[in-house]
Amino acid sequence: MIEVNWSRTDLIDESKEVVEHQTKQQKERLQQSSGVNIEEFNEGRVKITRVNVDKIGQEQIGKKEGKYITLSVPTLTIDDQNGFEQLEKAFTKYLDDIHKDIEIKQDSKILVVGLGNKTITPDAVGPFAIDAMQTEQSENPSDHFVMYAPGVTGQTGFETSDFILALTEKIKPSLVLVIDALATRGSSRLCKTIQITDTGIHPGSGVGNQRTEVSKEVMGVPVTAIGVPTVVDATVIIADAIDHVFRSIAARIEEKNKPSGKLSVRSWTPDPNAQVNLDLIKPIFGEWSTWSTNDRLQLFEEAFASHPERLIVTPKEVDVWITKYSLLISKCLFSWLDQKVKKSK
Repeated sequence: MIEVNWSRTDLIDESKEVVEHQTKQQKERLQQSSGVNIEEFNEGRVKITRVNVDKIGQEQIGKKEGKYITLSVPTLTIDDQNGFEQLEKAFTKYLDDIHKDIEIKQDSKILVVGLGNKTITPDAVGPFAIDAMQTEQSENPSDHFVMYAPGVTGQTGFETSDFILALTEKIKPSLVLVIDALATRGSSRLCKTIQITDTGIHPGSGVGNQRTEVSKEVMGVPVTAIGVPTVVDATVIIADAIDHVFRSIAARIEEKNKPSGKLSVRSWTPDPNAQVNLDLIKPIFGEWSTWSTNDRLQLFEEAFASHPERLIVTPKEVDVWITKYSLLISKCLFSWLDQKVKKSK
């Protein structure tokens, strides 16, 4: 088969190299053979993945040298106040962690850039975050933040990085924070994840519209990218849906002759995380029903590669998600800055 287009994601923990090294033994092998360190742990409901890539690792896996921190709440819903509170707490904590070597003085400036097209909701988390920060700024003025939403190249006709570079040279900030919407290759990650990295960002890269990067190498000052995955390739949705159907049917067949199945007084719903024997549905659907999700995804990538319309999908409540993340990012940035300034005194 043709290789899956693994690049249709902006999340480091969904990259080919990390996905293929999920077990402890595989991770240890990767870390021994290259300069890549992968660490996964939970803080409450928040799953944290830390990936550190050095110069050797950059050559081996094709990801920029630097730190990547991914925060995810797999069970997060729009009305899940507790989940958002835990994500907010973790985000503030790891913002401080990734910037522990950057000193913010009384006269320091931080340039905050909201990337994206404000008129296209799934791409508007950056501009909306700037709006939220400007509202907060009017109520609690800060001399440190300089906020800017440059729009996209299709609107202005100029490279976004050129605007940011000009501003950087003018105000000479200690740090540039770039906020953007990301692409994911897992439907379960949509609007449930925040990624922080000190490697900068290639705007539009997740959906095949890569522009000039915004990074320390280009800007001359540290650049931190903050991203929220809001879109996913339609082939991923298809693969996830078929995987769910196959697992559900196999689980029902497996449960059919068990006492728990016979005594059930209502429709039985299988546990989505439980191990199931997919060999039970092979007589019905054939050999491909036992394939892994990645193998099926690879099949769909191959089948739709030449299709004239490659669809990018977003949740129907994306406008609510964008508003919530904009407010969360704004609140956390002001909270983090306040803590950072107090530490420097």
